[in-house]
Amino acid sequence: MSLIKALLMGGILTFVVSTVIHGGGSKGGFLNIHELAIAGHAFEWSWPLFIAATGLAWGIMLMMR
Repeated sequence: MSLIKALLMGGILTFVVSTVIHGGGSKGGFLNIHELAIAGHAFEWSWPLFIAATGLAWGIMLMMR
């Protein structure tokens, strides 16, 4: 169950950080921030950042047990 919660928190963190970095005109280097379009809506996204943020959130949730 904590992994499901971590996926949600990782997605939110990725969306916010990618939007801020891409808004400044940067690609984020290793983060490889790009525009992702789903159902006609485009937003900034980074898969490496999503994996790292999900791992961080999952680790925090496991430590809170």
